[in-house]
Amino acid sequence: MSWEVVIGLEIHAQLTTKSKIFSGASTEYGAAPNSQACPIDAGMPGMLPVLNHAVLGKSIMLGLALDAELGMRSVFDRKNYFYPDSPKGYQTTQMDFPIVGQGKLEIELEDGTKKVIGVTRAHLEEDAGKSVHGIVPGQTGIDLNRSGTALLEIVSDPDMSSAKEAVAYAKKMHELVQYLGICDGNMQEGSFRVDSNVSVRRPGEPLGTRAELKNINSFKFIEKAIEIEIERQIEVIESGGKVVQETRLYDSEKDITRSMRTKEEANDYRYFPCPDLLPVIITEADVEAVRVVMPELPDAKRARFVSDFNLSDYDAAVLTGSRAMAEFFEKVVALTDAKDPKMCANWATSGFSAALNRDGLSIENAPVSADMLAGMISRIIDNSISGKIAKQVFDAMWQGEGSADEIIESKGLKQITDTGAIEALVDDVLANNPDQVEAYKGGQEKMMGYFVGQIMKASGGQANPGQVNKLLTAKLKA
Repeated sequence: MSWEVVIGLEIHAQLTTKSKIFSGASTEYGAAPNSQACPIDAGMPGMLPVLNHAVLGKSIMLGLALDAELGMRSVFDRKNYFYPDSPKGYQTTQMDFPIVGQGKLEIELEDGTKKVIGVTRAHLEEDAGKSVHGIVPGQTGIDLNRSGTALLEIVSDPDMSSAKEAVAYAKKMHELVQYLGICDGNMQEGSFRVDSNVSVRRPGEPLGTRAELKNINSFKFIEKAIEIEIERQIEVIESGGKVVQETRLYDSEKDITRSMRTKEEANDYRYFPCPDLLPVIITEADVEAVRVVMPELPDAKRARFVSDFNLSDYDAAVLTGSRAMAEFFEKVVALTDAKDPKMCANWATSGFSAALNRDGLSIENAPVSADMLAGMISRIIDNSISGKIAKQVFDAMWQGEGSADEIIESKGLKQITDTGAIEALVDDVLANNPDQVEAYKGGQEKMMGYFVGQIMKASGGQANPGQVNKLLTAKLKA
């Protein structure tokens, strides 16, 4: 009998605030262990938390992007539990009244299939510290630098039915929070973490018992972990066992999931309203203030790139894969007066992106700026250089040798467009290759490529290819 898979995701997005959610302690990544620990975040006696209001605008922005209900009145609660990395013994979070309510996010699978995934809620909370293994032999260290950092926990409906759907949703949410600028999305640093709730059932039966796969830090591992967990649960049930509700970890080296702890229910945490924090009230004016500064969202940007610039769906998707790349491309197009958006797209997604990947650089610290790339593309458009010569120019720009115009001038790379000069080159090549001319006239049209190659070689690659082909064809058919 076939099985149905039910998956829901909980995504913890660390908000891009300079200080923590309830204190002025720094959130800068990479500081010495415990150098950013704070008595307020540790819940020491006499300490009073104060809400960092920067988190409200970021939360509202996500709610608007998800077309979600907004919690105009949200309440902070205490979620009580003991872990070594949470010294105060509870987490300040939101339970019954979250700042973002029901919303939705549309995903697209590799085959082009689209599906709307419901978002149950997104609530504000503080992050815990981190247990550190291996620094002190035989002991576990505690680093409280992350404790108190602002998080939005984004909880999906159990609407996904495969590992690929779950990854598509996680990637789409990852893209969205980065576009909005509310989270940097760095999975390796833990600022975007994904928990997967997975269960299986036979068609028509109630929801099965779920297992939670905790804190997986790559999309590849999310997919593998879910697939392995699905197989495990089916095997347990088919062998006569029962799936236990628990939290499991994915071991990428052994390619297995293993039990971490029995999964708690909400009542195990003994939630109650936080007595130190007042309810959070947001107004329509607050919402409108956020709405007017909302960036264009990825789906809308993709559609606009297709319609305005006549790009393919594929090119538009690649260019809008990150907000930085989309903005870089649009600047290049604007600086070239939108004369050839397709050429701008090709250079942004191939030559420029390839150089970034090769050297491990971001767009922000690339040696070739949008202005420089646009300057080079403009020289291709006005026939100052050919596409082939442009590759030399780009490489020289990347090495810091100057702008496109400076490199073209200093290296003598300007394309030959003078008809008389090109005609002389054509005549010289034809005169020096009589046998090949006869072969061409005898039906061997592939000799055309030979002639073009000889002419380009004689010109040092600087003859305009279009003019070469036009003059050569005319002379061979004369």
